[in-house]
Amino acid sequence: MTDSTERGLAQPVRPTPVATRHGMWGTGPGDVSGYGGLRRPIIRHERAARPYGGYFDAVADRLRQLVPDLPEDFVGVDRGEMTAYVPRDLLPATVQATRDDPRLRFEVCVSVSGVHYPDEPGAELHAVYELLSVTHNRRLRLEVTAPDADPVIPSVTGTYPMANWHERETWDMFGIIFSGHPALTRILMPDDWNGHPQRKDYPLGGIPVEFKGAKVPPPDQRRSY
Repeated sequence: MTDSTERGLAQPVRPTPVATRHGMWGTGPGDVSGYGGLRRPIIRHERAARPYGGYFDAVADRLRQLVPDLPEDFVGVDRGEMTAYVPRDLLPATVQATRDDPRLRFEVCVSVSGVHYPDEPGAELHAVYELLSVTHNRRLRLEVTAPDADPVIPSVTGTYPMANWHERETWDMFGIIFSGHPALTRILMPDDWNGHPQRKDYPLGGIPVEFKGAKVPPPDQRRSY
């Protein structure tokens, strides 16, 4: 079994705790999950230092050549995985380069997902893109942020049509507006649903459920442990 040094990869960056999350959810109404006593550090990984290792340096250098406005410290490497942190205005040019350049050729956008960091002012909403190169057998993650006050990120459907459904789900669950999407409508919740259920500030309450003559109240109306 080889470690990251033997495989030529950068050493994992030590995570830095920035705050402490209380309970299962951290915010919102009383935690009725039974994990209200949990205390967990909230960590952020710092940008990686060169050499990144493996194919990561070549991918980073080529991206900077094709999209020269990318910041110098846009690469993070942790646990043998590479993440490119891309400003949202540079996302269209970046995905076009990752797909079309012969030295990159990330032909597949495997998924688009969202993350909500309510304690990160100005970058509360994160969109994460998992890219796959079939040609070179490589993987690359892109991460883009947007503030709650302006939750708009350019759609990548013009470059990766398969991202259509993933962007709709991310909008539905997190409220990220993907500008330029051909039909940004809900995909999991009813069209008239209020709010975005996977945000950390979304109420735990739900719809009362009737079961064999008994009513089960929404979670935030049950006993808080």
